[in-house]
This record gives sequence, structure tokens and C-alpha cells, in this order.
Amino acid sequence: MSANQPTVLVVDDEHAQREVLAYNLEAEGFRVARAENGEEAMIVVDEAMPDIIVLDWMMPNLSGIEVCRRLKSRPETRNIPIIMLSARAEEVDKVRGLETGADDYVIKPYSVIELMARVRSQLRRVRPSTVGLRLEFDDIVLDAETHKVSRSDKPLKLGPTEFRLLSTFMEKPGRVWSREQLLDRVWGRDIYVDTRTVDVHIGRLRKALTQHGGADPIRTIRGAGYALG
Repeated sequence: MSANQPTVLVVDDEHAQREVLAYNLEAEGFRVARAENGEEAMIVVDEAMPDIIVLDWMMPNLSGIEVCRRLKSRPETRNIPIIMLSARAEEVDKVRGLETGADDYVIKPYSVIELMARVRSQLRRVRPSTVGLRLEFDDIVLDAETHKVSRSDKPLKLGPTEFRLLSTFMEKPGRVWSREQLLDRVWGRDIYVDTRTVDVHIGRLRKALTQHGGADPIRTIRGAGYALG
């Protein structure tokens, strides 16, 4: 599985429910992280920084609603989409979940097919390249479906790692990515790669982006990392 595939964190205190969700998400090509309670979820979020969270409301000790509240109050996690799962079907409960910060609310029992569609819908906002969308930044165009990149209508030759790097940058122009964050997003946590490797591939990406002329669009932020634009 590609390291660039989005990671979904599944949080549910019921083992069977958690594994059914994880199985279906992995079958759809997602990487899956798991947490069996709210406290573990907070730890996993800090360690794995998932792209999206599927979160059960009713859990002992730290409820899903409180996990959602805490994550949405922190600048570093507030933009992670959260899909709340709940057996609470009353409108007042749905409103409470959404007002707490959940991006979507799914009532149990639910259709797995519908839930997968809702996951993909949220990912279109935060990881558009992973669902085959076309990205544009200034005169650079990246077509995630055909794996083609052009600048000023001229095709660019990029290796697979440089393509994933550019996809990451183009999903969030202006965001500063540290070398560690790029390693996690582009190479994956299961593969050991020295942070200096990031610099090598950034150099190759810069060369590719300027092969037909034009300014280098990638900024180096000393002591912090890299950003597009």
C-alpha cells in the first residue's frame, strides 16, 4: 500500500465494530489506525496524525463527544475531519455532535457503503489528490488520476516520490511541512528513511519544476521545513 494513502483512525470500544470498520476501510485502500477508547485515541492522534477520524460517541470514561471537543480546540488537530458514529437518533443529539465540531454524523445501524462514501467525501476536502482530483497552483497542474504534471502547459517528468511530495504540497499551499511530517506523509511510518533523504528529493522536485524555466515555487524555511508558495 502506498505511503501516500490517507490514514483513517477508527475509535470504538467494541472490538467487533472496530475490526469490521477497519477491514472495510483497508479493503478500500486506506491505512487504518485503531483506538479502543477516548484516552487511547488522543495518544494515537498525537503519534499518527490521521487524515480523518471515525469516532464512536458512547465510550466509557472519555466519550467521543469529549474527544471531538478536545481535538477541535487544538490548532494542530482542529482541521482533521471527524465522522461521529452514534445510536442517538434524535435531532438534538445530531445537532450537539455537529456543534461540538464533528464534520459528519452517522446514526447506527449504518450502511458500510454509505460510511465509506462519507469518508471519501471528507477526504476530498483535506486530501484531494488521494481521490484522483486535479490540483492547481499558479501555473502548475497535477492530475492525480492520470499521474501527470504540467507547468505552463508543458509536461514535467517526475519520479513517484517527487510526485507524492508535490501532491502533498499542492493539497495545502503555504503550509510549512517539517522533514519529519514529509517522511510520514510521503514515505510512511513503517519505513526508516533519514531526514536528509527529504532534502535530496526536494532538490529533485525543484529541478523538475524548473526544467522548462520559471521560478522555484518551493520555499525553504530555516529550522522549520519546506512550503509551496
